[in-house]
Amino acid sequence: MVPIRAPELDVPYSFCSQPRSLLPRPKYREQSNAAETEKGPRRYGNIMIDPRVVRGNALSIRLLPESTQPSTPEVKKQRKAQKKLLARKLTHVQIRPGTPEPVEGREHVHVQTELYLEEISDRIIEVDGECQTDEFLDRPPTPLFIPAKTGKDVATQIEEGELFDFDIEVKPILEVLIGKTVEQALLEVMEEEELAQLWSHQRAFAELRNAEFAELQRLEEQDRRIREEKERRRLEHLEKLRKQKETAEKVAARAFAQRYLADLIPSVFNNLHASGFFYDPIERDIETDFLPWLMSEVEETLQRKVLGRMMLDCIVP
Repeated sequence: MVPIRAPELDVPYSFCSQPRSLLPRPKYREQSNAAETEKGPRRYGNIMIDPRVVRGNALSIRLLPESTQPSTPEVKKQRKAQKKLLARKLTHVQIRPGTPEPVEGREHVHVQTELYLEEISDRIIEVDGECQTDEFLDRPPTPLFIPAKTGKDVATQIEEGELFDFDIEVKPILEVLIGKTVEQALLEVMEEEELAQLWSHQRAFAELRNAEFAELQRLEEQDRRIREEKERRRLEHLEKLRKQKETAEKVAARAFAQRYLADLIPSVFNNLHASGFFYDPIERDIETDFLPWLMSEVEETLQRKVLGRMMLDCIVP
Protein backbone atom coordinates (compact mmCIF):
# COMPACT_ATOMS: atom_id res chain seq x y z
CA MET A 1 0.00 0.00 0.00
CA VAL A 2 1.54 3.29 -1.14
CA PRO A 3 1.36 6.19 1.31
CA ILE A 4 -0.58 9.30 0.28
CA ARG A 5 0.91 12.77 0.68
CA ALA A 6 -1.23 15.22 2.65
CA PRO A 7 0.77 18.33 3.51
CA GLU A 8 -2.30 20.19 4.78
CA LEU A 9 -2.91 17.93 7.82
CA ASP A 10 -0.77 17.86 10.95
CA VAL A 11 -0.77 14.08 11.34
CA PRO A 12 2.48 12.30 12.24
CA TYR A 13 4.01 10.09 9.53
CA SER A 14 3.13 6.42 9.66
CA PHE A 15 3.32 3.49 7.25
CA CYS A 16 0.53 0.95 6.85
CA SER A 17 0.80 -2.42 5.13
CA GLN A 18 -1.33 -5.52 4.77
CA PRO A 19 -0.46 -8.13 7.41
CA ARG A 20 1.08 -11.28 5.93
CA SER A 21 2.92 -14.34 7.17
CA LEU A 22 6.69 -14.52 6.80
CA LEU A 23 8.09 -17.13 4.47
CA PRO A 24 10.75 -19.52 5.80
CA ARG A 25 14.20 -18.35 4.74
CA PRO A 26 16.61 -21.00 3.44
CA LYS A 27 20.11 -21.23 4.78
CA TYR A 28 21.67 -20.62 1.34
CA ARG A 29 20.51 -18.41 -1.51
CA GLU A 30 18.78 -20.29 -4.32
CA GLN A 31 19.68 -19.76 -7.99
CA SER A 32 17.46 -17.27 -9.82
CA ASN A 33 14.84 -18.77 -12.11
CA ALA A 34 12.72 -16.60 -14.39
CA ALA A 35 9.67 -18.86 -14.17
CA GLU A 36 9.78 -19.13 -10.37
CA THR A 37 10.31 -15.38 -10.02
CA GLU A 38 7.21 -14.64 -12.07
CA LYS A 39 5.09 -17.12 -10.08
CA GLY A 40 6.32 -16.44 -6.56
CA PRO A 41 6.48 -13.15 -4.61
CA ARG A 42 9.16 -10.71 -5.66
CA ARG A 43 11.84 -10.00 -3.08
CA TYR A 44 13.92 -6.83 -3.16
CA GLY A 45 17.50 -7.17 -2.05
CA ASN A 46 18.20 -3.44 -2.24
CA ILE A 47 15.97 -1.02 -0.34
CA MET A 48 16.81 1.75 -2.85
CA ILE A 49 14.63 0.04 -5.49
CA ASP A 50 11.95 -1.25 -3.10
CA PRO A 51 8.69 0.64 -3.87
CA ARG A 52 7.56 0.20 -0.28
CA VAL A 53 10.32 2.50 1.00
CA VAL A 54 9.35 6.17 1.06
CA ARG A 55 11.96 8.57 -0.35
CA GLY A 56 12.46 12.22 0.48
CA ASN A 57 11.88 14.15 3.67
CA ALA A 58 9.79 11.97 5.96
CA LEU A 59 8.67 14.95 8.09
CA SER A 60 6.65 16.53 5.27
CA ILE A 61 4.73 13.34 4.41
CA ARG A 62 1.33 12.97 6.02
CA LEU A 63 -1.10 10.11 5.76
CA LEU A 64 -4.77 10.80 5.28
CA PRO A 65 -7.12 8.88 7.49
CA GLU A 66 -9.68 6.66 5.84
CA SER A 67 -12.47 9.12 6.63
CA THR A 68 -10.79 11.98 4.75
CA GLN A 69 -9.80 10.01 1.62
CA PRO A 70 -11.51 11.38 -1.52
CA SER A 71 -14.38 9.32 -2.86
CA THR A 72 -14.60 7.98 -6.39
CA PRO A 73 -16.94 10.73 -7.80
CA GLU A 74 -14.65 13.48 -6.51
CA VAL A 75 -11.64 11.80 -8.11
CA LYS A 76 -13.52 11.57 -11.44
CA LYS A 77 -14.44 15.28 -11.26
CA GLN A 78 -10.83 16.27 -10.59
CA ARG A 79 -9.64 14.16 -13.53
CA LYS A 80 -12.24 15.70 -15.84
CA ALA A 81 -11.21 19.21 -14.74
CA GLN A 82 -7.54 18.37 -15.42
CA LYS A 83 -8.40 16.99 -18.89
CA LYS A 84 -10.43 20.12 -19.74
CA LEU A 85 -7.58 22.39 -18.61
CA LEU A 86 -5.10 20.42 -20.68
CA ALA A 87 -7.37 20.52 -23.75
CA ARG A 88 -7.82 24.30 -23.31
CA LYS A 89 -4.05 24.78 -23.21
CA LEU A 90 -3.55 22.65 -26.33
CA THR A 91 -6.28 24.61 -28.15
CA HIS A 92 -4.68 27.90 -27.17
CA VAL A 93 -1.32 26.71 -28.44
CA GLN A 94 -2.86 25.54 -31.75
CA ILE A 95 -4.85 28.77 -32.27
CA ARG A 96 -1.83 30.95 -31.64
CA PRO A 97 -0.54 32.17 -35.04
CA GLY A 98 2.98 31.11 -35.97
CA THR A 99 5.80 33.08 -37.51
CA PRO A 100 5.50 33.44 -41.31
CA GLU A 101 8.10 31.87 -43.58
CA PRO A 102 11.21 34.02 -44.23
CA VAL A 103 11.63 35.90 -47.51
CA GLU A 104 13.89 34.30 -50.09
CA GLY A 105 17.51 35.03 -49.24
CA ARG A 106 16.83 35.55 -45.49
CA GLU A 107 16.37 33.36 -42.47
CA HIS A 108 14.82 33.62 -39.00
CA VAL A 109 17.05 34.16 -35.99
CA HIS A 110 16.10 33.28 -32.41
CA VAL A 111 15.91 36.45 -30.29
CA GLN A 112 15.38 36.72 -26.54
CA THR A 113 12.21 38.59 -25.67
CA GLU A 114 12.48 38.35 -21.87
CA LEU A 115 12.78 41.40 -19.69
CA TYR A 116 16.36 40.57 -18.71
CA LEU A 117 18.71 39.29 -21.41
CA GLU A 118 20.97 36.37 -20.61
CA GLU A 119 24.12 35.43 -22.46
CA ILE A 120 23.68 31.90 -23.86
CA SER A 121 26.85 29.98 -24.61
CA ASP A 122 27.61 26.30 -25.22
CA ARG A 123 30.97 26.63 -23.50
CA ILE A 124 30.90 26.48 -19.72
CA ILE A 125 32.78 29.31 -18.02
CA GLU A 126 35.88 27.95 -16.36
CA VAL A 127 37.88 29.63 -13.62
CA ASP A 128 41.34 28.54 -12.55
CA GLY A 129 42.03 28.25 -8.85
CA GLU A 130 45.07 27.19 -6.94
CA CYS A 131 46.17 26.62 -3.38
CA GLN A 132 49.44 26.02 -1.57
CA THR A 133 49.97 23.28 0.97
CA ASP A 134 52.70 22.98 3.55
CA GLU A 135 55.83 21.17 2.58
CA PHE A 136 56.32 17.68 4.02
CA LEU A 137 59.61 16.09 4.83
CA ASP A 138 60.62 12.94 2.96
CA ARG A 139 60.03 9.75 4.85
CA PRO A 140 63.32 8.10 5.90
CA PRO A 141 63.98 4.63 4.42
CA THR A 142 62.74 1.71 6.43
CA PRO A 143 65.67 0.01 8.20
CA LEU A 144 66.47 -3.58 7.23
CA PHE A 145 64.75 -6.08 9.47
CA ILE A 146 67.21 -8.26 11.35
CA PRO A 147 65.58 -10.93 13.48
CA ALA A 148 66.85 -11.40 17.00
CA LYS A 149 69.42 -14.12 17.50
CA THR A 150 68.15 -17.22 19.25
CA GLY A 151 69.85 -20.46 20.32
CA LYS A 152 73.50 -21.29 21.03
CA ASP A 153 76.50 -21.42 18.66
CA VAL A 154 78.26 -24.81 18.38
CA ALA A 155 81.50 -25.50 16.41
CA THR A 156 83.38 -28.62 15.39
CA GLN A 157 86.76 -29.37 13.76
CA ILE A 158 87.34 -31.75 10.82
CA GLU A 159 90.90 -32.88 10.27
CA GLU A 160 92.48 -33.55 6.88
CA GLY A 161 91.66 -37.01 5.55
CA GLU A 162 88.77 -37.70 7.89
CA LEU A 163 85.97 -37.18 5.38
CA PHE A 164 87.49 -38.32 2.04
CA ASP A 165 90.77 -38.76 0.14
CA PHE A 166 90.87 -36.43 -2.85
CA ASP A 167 93.12 -38.65 -4.97
CA ILE A 168 90.91 -41.68 -4.48
CA GLU A 169 87.59 -39.87 -4.82
CA VAL A 170 88.58 -37.88 -7.90
CA LYS A 171 89.83 -40.91 -9.86
CA PRO A 172 86.39 -42.17 -11.11
CA ILE A 173 85.38 -38.60 -11.98
CA LEU A 174 88.58 -38.12 -13.97
CA GLU A 175 88.07 -41.46 -15.70
CA VAL A 176 84.57 -40.42 -16.72
CA LEU A 177 85.68 -36.98 -17.89
CA ILE A 178 88.70 -38.31 -19.82
CA GLY A 179 86.64 -41.12 -21.34
CA LYS A 180 83.91 -38.72 -22.44
CA THR A 181 86.52 -36.30 -23.83
CA VAL A 182 88.29 -39.03 -25.80
CA GLU A 183 84.99 -40.41 -27.05
CA GLN A 184 83.87 -36.93 -28.13
CA ALA A 185 87.24 -36.35 -29.84
CA LEU A 186 86.96 -39.67 -31.71
CA LEU A 187 83.41 -38.80 -32.77
CA GLU A 188 84.59 -35.41 -34.03
CA VAL A 189 87.50 -37.00 -35.95
CA MET A 190 85.14 -39.55 -37.53
CA GLU A 191 82.71 -36.78 -38.39
CA GLU A 192 85.51 -34.75 -40.01
CA GLU A 193 86.63 -37.77 -42.05
CA GLU A 194 83.06 -38.44 -43.10
CA LEU A 195 82.63 -34.78 -44.08
CA ALA A 196 85.91 -34.92 -46.06
CA GLN A 197 84.65 -38.01 -47.93
CA LEU A 198 81.35 -36.30 -48.59
CA TRP A 199 83.15 -33.24 -49.94
CA SER A 200 85.34 -35.39 -52.19
CA HIS A 201 82.24 -37.21 -53.49
CA GLN A 202 80.57 -33.86 -54.06
CA ARG A 203 83.60 -32.54 -55.96
CA ALA A 204 83.75 -35.69 -58.12
CA PHE A 205 80.02 -35.46 -58.75
CA ALA A 206 80.32 -31.74 -59.62
CA GLU A 207 83.20 -32.45 -62.05
CA LEU A 208 81.24 -35.27 -63.67
CA ARG A 209 78.15 -33.11 -63.90
CA ASN A 210 80.12 -30.23 -65.43
CA ALA A 211 81.70 -32.61 -67.97
CA GLU A 212 78.31 -34.03 -68.89
CA PHE A 213 76.89 -30.52 -69.13
CA ALA A 214 79.75 -29.44 -71.42
CA GLU A 215 79.26 -32.54 -73.60
CA LEU A 216 75.54 -31.84 -73.70
CA GLN A 217 76.17 -28.26 -74.79
CA ARG A 218 78.63 -29.48 -77.48
CA LEU A 219 76.08 -31.97 -78.80
CA GLU A 220 73.34 -29.35 -78.76
CA GLU A 221 75.59 -26.92 -80.66
CA GLN A 222 76.49 -29.63 -83.18
CA ASP A 223 72.86 -30.51 -83.65
CA ARG A 224 72.01 -26.83 -84.08
CA ARG A 225 74.71 -26.43 -86.77
CA ILE A 226 73.52 -29.56 -88.57
CA ARG A 227 69.93 -28.32 -88.52
CA GLU A 228 70.98 -24.89 -89.79
CA GLU A 229 73.10 -26.48 -92.58
CA LYS A 230 70.22 -28.76 -93.50
CA GLU A 231 67.80 -25.84 -93.60
CA ARG A 232 70.25 -23.78 -95.70
CA ARG A 233 70.75 -26.57 -98.22
CA ARG A 234 67.00 -27.17 -98.42
CA LEU A 235 66.44 -23.48 -99.17
CA GLU A 236 69.21 -23.53 -101.80
CA HIS A 237 67.67 -26.60 -103.45
CA LEU A 238 64.25 -24.94 -103.49
CA GLU A 239 65.79 -21.79 -105.01
CA LYS A 240 67.58 -23.90 -107.64
CA LEU A 241 64.36 -25.71 -108.53
CA ARG A 242 62.54 -22.38 -108.78
CA LYS A 243 65.17 -20.95 -111.10
CA GLN A 244 65.14 -24.11 -113.26
CA LYS A 245 61.38 -23.89 -113.50
CA GLU A 246 61.54 -20.20 -114.48
CA THR A 247 64.23 -20.96 -117.12
CA ALA A 248 62.18 -23.80 -118.57
CA GLU A 249 59.11 -21.57 -118.69
CA LYS A 250 61.10 -18.80 -120.41
CA VAL A 251 62.53 -21.24 -123.03
CA ALA A 252 59.09 -22.65 -123.72
CA ALA A 253 57.62 -19.15 -124.02
CA ARG A 254 60.43 -18.10 -126.39
CA ALA A 255 59.95 -21.18 -128.64
CA PHE A 256 56.18 -20.63 -128.65
CA ALA A 257 56.65 -16.97 -129.53
CA GLN A 258 59.04 -17.83 -132.34
CA ARG A 259 56.66 -20.40 -133.80
CA TYR A 260 53.72 -18.00 -133.46
CA LEU A 261 55.55 -15.04 -134.97
CA ALA A 262 57.04 -17.04 -137.86
CA ASP A 263 53.79 -16.75 -139.90
CA LEU A 264 52.54 -13.57 -138.21
CA ILE A 265 55.29 -11.17 -139.27
CA PRO A 266 54.93 -11.61 -143.09
CA SER A 267 51.15 -11.30 -142.94
CA VAL A 268 51.39 -8.20 -140.77
CA PHE A 269 53.85 -6.56 -143.13
CA ASN A 270 51.66 -7.43 -146.12
CA ASN A 271 48.60 -5.94 -144.45
CA LEU A 272 50.50 -2.81 -143.51
CA HIS A 273 51.87 -2.52 -147.04
CA ALA A 274 48.39 -2.95 -148.47
CA SER A 275 47.01 -0.39 -146.07
CA GLY A 276 49.62 2.15 -147.19
CA PHE A 277 51.81 2.27 -144.19
CA PHE A 278 54.88 1.29 -146.28
CA TYR A 279 55.39 3.55 -149.46
CA ASP A 280 58.07 5.07 -151.77
CA PRO A 281 58.83 8.61 -150.64
CA ILE A 282 59.48 9.91 -154.22
CA GLU A 283 56.30 8.37 -155.52
CA ARG A 284 54.41 9.68 -152.56
CA ASP A 285 55.85 13.16 -153.12
CA ILE A 286 54.84 13.10 -156.78
CA GLU A 287 51.31 11.95 -155.92
CA THR A 288 50.76 14.43 -153.12
CA ASP A 289 52.62 17.52 -154.33
CA PHE A 290 53.52 17.43 -158.03
CA LEU A 291 50.37 15.99 -159.58
CA PRO A 292 47.96 18.36 -157.78
CA TRP A 293 50.09 21.36 -158.86
CA LEU A 294 50.25 20.09 -162.43
CA MET A 295 46.50 19.61 -162.62
CA SER A 296 45.87 23.09 -161.29
CA GLU A 297 48.24 24.64 -163.85
CA VAL A 298 46.66 22.72 -166.78
CA GLU A 299 43.21 23.74 -165.64
CA GLU A 300 44.24 27.38 -165.43
CA THR A 301 45.81 27.24 -168.93
CA LEU A 302 42.69 25.67 -170.38
CA GLN A 303 40.50 28.34 -168.81
CA ARG A 304 42.61 31.09 -170.36
CA LYS A 305 42.36 29.47 -173.78
CA VAL A 306 38.59 29.14 -173.46
CA LEU A 307 38.30 32.76 -172.40
CA GLY A 308 40.41 33.89 -175.39
CA ARG A 309 38.23 32.03 -177.88
CA MET A 310 35.10 33.46 -176.35
CA MET A 311 36.45 36.99 -176.69
CA LEU A 312 37.62 36.33 -180.25
CA ASP A 313 34.17 35.02 -181.20
CA CYS A 314 32.61 38.20 -179.79
CA ILE A 315 34.95 40.50 -181.71
CA VAL A 316 34.81 38.67 -185.08
CA PRO A 317 31.21 38.20 -186.13
